[in-house]
Amino acid sequence: MLTLDYDRLDVRAGTTLLDLGCGEGRHTFEAYRRGADVISLDLSAKDLATTRTWTGAMDLAGETPTGARTAPVVGDLRSLPLPDESFDRVIASEVLEHVQDDAIAIAEIARVLKPGGLAAITVPRWLPERICWALSDEYHANEGGHVRIYKASDLAALCHDAGLEHTGTGHAHALHSVYWWLKCFFGMEDTPIVRAYHRLLVWDIMKKPRTTKLLERALNPLIGKSVVLYLRKSA
Repeated sequence: MLTLDYDRLDVRAGTTLLDLGCGEGRHTFEAYRRGADVISLDLSAKDLATTRTWTGAMDLAGETPTGARTAPVVGDLRSLPLPDESFDRVIASEVLEHVQDDAIAIAEIARVLKPGGLAAITVPRWLPERICWALSDEYHANEGGHVRIYKASDLAALCHDAGLEHTGTGHAHALHSVYWWLKCFFGMEDTPIVRAYHRLLVWDIMKKPRTTKLLERALNPLIGKSVVLYLRKSA
């Protein structure tokens, strides 16, 4: 389940790409499949091991072009163990909302991005997130939870201050907003209606029916769970 548009980010064979806060690698996989040289960075060695397992499986299945490379790195967004101006592309998906010092993390993204390089940052969108916070403290007030609600304009301003030009905006996962509203309304409990809606989402991800694709595309500008900022570092 991808949050950003890889064509818009122009990810292709030979692109050097950094996937920040990669988790178990859902954005790493598509970049690697396209032939990019990917560094997957996360604080969790366990999640990185899962990412490594799946990229290895992709190699065995012949799903990756010859010459593409990938490597896991344990690291903190606020102090990246990586050289200046070393990546053509940087992805930071659904991670800045967990970081207290987000301005420092964004400055690190700008530091490791090459001049003229592109980045994509995704965070929970203001309206769906605000509804979740209003319905449930448990949703966000826990260790490792969300520490802020972003307005896209505020995030774009932080990026501008770090030397990243905001070139475009996208929205994604409207159907998932409804799932989280149900979870928050019922106190994060795994109730029958929540389980039923989750089965619908899994079915949608696996089958990719045209009907739900069109529905989500129509709803994304209104209630998309995530907002995507596309950025460019000045040359």
